[in-house]
Amino acid sequence: MMESTGGPYLNTAAVTSPVGIARLLQMTFGCTTFSLVAHQGGFSAAYGTFCMFVWTFCFAITVFIITCEFTHLHSCLSLSWGNFTAAFAMLATLMSVTAAVIYPLYFVQVGCYPIGCEVRDFRIAASVFAGLLFVAYAAEVFLTRAKPGQVTSYMATISGLLKIVQAFVACIIFGALVNDSQYGKHVATQWCVAVYSFCFVVTVVVVAFSVTGKTALLWFPFERSVVIYTFGAVLLYVSAAVIWPVFCFDSKYGSPQRPSLCAKGKCPWDSQLVIAIFTYVNLLLYVLDLAYSQRIRFVSHL
Repeated sequence: MMESTGGPYLNTAAVTSPVGIARLLQMTFGCTTFSLVAHQGGFSAAYGTFCMFVWTFCFAITVFIITCEFTHLHSCLSLSWGNFTAAFAMLATLMSVTAAVIYPLYFVQVGCYPIGCEVRDFRIAASVFAGLLFVAYAAEVFLTRAKPGQVTSYMATISGLLKIVQAFVACIIFGALVNDSQYGKHVATQWCVAVYSFCFVVTVVVVAFSVTGKTALLWFPFERSVVIYTFGAVLLYVSAAVIWPVFCFDSKYGSPQRPSLCAKGKCPWDSQLVIAIFTYVNLLLYVLDLAYSQRIRFVSHL
């Protein structure tokens, strides 16, 4: 007779707990969304490709997470599982809300002409499920976020979640930079690009060390280094928040108003405005991160 030497082989809480139910809904809504688009809704250009990538990528990772937790396979991975799932939930929330805005904005219309009523209805349905997908991922972030006094993974804390948002906002800035922003005209604007790049790289490194659970192996105090870096990032973004608007919108270097002959979608002024706005957004995020980082302690093994 075989005797059991451990707990159950399957973790039913992975699909019956509130977080598990949220993940099942993510899987369902994600599959439904990209299936509707692929079957009849259709997509085109870079915007549509981005939306399909978001839905398929999030679906695949969600299935992976559910499978690993249901079968206990995550214990065999060299990952800090709590940090990994918290980081992915936040990233998926940001990606899904972006796709939920972009797809209806570019592909949904009220009338049937010229795409036909059936295609229009499929696109509307896909947009609805894209919105539900965002709600499902946001619900997981809400359920797994760190509560006051609770011992949890760093990426589940406000500071950890802000790291994901900072990196995501930096990607938006990079997208605007490469869209004919003319950042190479002045050394000062090139400095701003260096600020965006440096802060993005270091933020990604912090997330990577947290997700892989390798912070304890470092020869320097990781938590103190992260706080010092965040303070430095605030100072760097302050400089960019001052320099970029001056060299792009001051009449001496740029244009205070949008040029009347600037083509829609191909106007450097538009890209410069997007960069300026999200520079201030990221500055605010780093300030909040610095404030919250004073109130937490890192736990690398969760």
